Amino acid sequence: MAHDKPASILSQPTAVWAVAFASVIAFMGIGLVDPILPAIAESLRATPTQTEMLFTSYLLITGVAMFFTSWLSSRIGAKRTLLIGLALIVVFALAAGLSQNVESIIGFRAGWGLGNALFISTALATIVGAASGGTSSAIILYEAALGLGIAIGPLLGGLLGSWSWRGPFFGTATLMAIGFIAIATLLRKDPEKLTPTPLSAPFRALANPSLGFLAAAALFYNIGFFVLLAYTPFALVPLGVSSAISLGFIFFGWGVSLAVTSVWVAPLLTRWLPRTRVLWIVMPLLAVDLAAAGLVIGSVFGLIVCVIVGGLLLGILNTVLTECVMEATDLPRAVASSAYSGVRFLGGAIAPPAATLLAAMFTAATPFYAAAISVLVATALIMIGHRHLKRVDGVEGSLLEEAEALTLADAS
Repeated sequence: MAHDKPASILSQPTAVWAVAFASVIAFMGIGLVDPILPAIAESLRATPTQTEMLFTSYLLITGVAMFFTSWLSSRIGAKRTLLIGLALIVVFALAAGLSQNVESIIGFRAGWGLGNALFISTALATIVGAASGGTSSAIILYEAALGLGIAIGPLLGGLLGSWSWRGPFFGTATLMAIGFIAIATLLRKDPEKLTPTPLSAPFRALANPSLGFLAAAALFYNIGFFVLLAYTPFALVPLGVSSAISLGFIFFGWGVSLAVTSVWVAPLLTRWLPRTRVLWIVMPLLAVDLAAAGLVIGSVFGLIVCVIVGGLLLGILNTVLTECVMEATDLPRAVASSAYSGVRFLGGAIAPPAATLLAAMFTAATPFYAAAISVLVATALIMIGHRHLKRVDGVEGSLLEEAEALTLADAS
């Protein structure tokens, strides 16, 4: 295997740190509303499924918009795309905090998702393009920002949410404004030369077997991810855990676990094993953890343990999947990132309301069992597509396979 070694992960240009800082804030938006879901449902007299739509509108628009971010950034540049994304988040987060009903928040979260798509997809390509130390170092830095943001998001949401459910939205708007200033002042030029890509490029990129299998697997994997993140707060409410601050601390522990394994454990595992082998091992463990959450649905301690263990496993999987996508093809990074992220976030959009509907139709444990099955489907897809994923393991395919891959890339 010929993986890059993340030797100089801390020795990065100022522009990379600026984008990483803004990425932390952007990813805070994913978990920020988690601790205040029960409070929003109670204050605005919304059902759990309506409240879960705060995730769905955000992730659905994020996913759809991801397919078009590479087209835009390849024309106006990474810096402008990042700034437009941050500005949209500031505006819509502020509007959500001023809302008087759950329907308005759902709509403003959709606008927030548009800004998030412009930022997240471009941030990954920008960090990989500008960072020193190789692709793996850049991805670990990006995943560290993701983990830190996801960890801080619920904690900040819990702290501000204990004052008012509006607090987390105003807090995000303020922090994103700071991120906007950091990018505007510290990212002085685009890390890569502008090469306009066709509007259809991300869609055609999915015809590449390696990227197609990874994106499909990520869709089912993300269902498991967001059942654990978005449904668990409602599963904890009947057990007496409903305050924003309590939920904030639980999911802060989840986020810290995710950050630790994404930065330190994932690189160790991929140094010892091929990336696909790591996915084969860790994905089934995540499925077991989700099934265990269903089995201990009546225990506060049991659910919290499953949440923390889930965070440890998710950190490994996030980093390894992202590395696989960046190494799988010769396609431009922005195109590969847009195509993969678009499909991945659509899986996240499906999960939250589907989980509450399953719980209402069957039992409170059913969403966890469904999520476990979904993660096993993701594992099966990685195994079925393994012959197309030799490149991500540092193994060169035959000349015929290379020719087929290049033909698909040229078609996009």
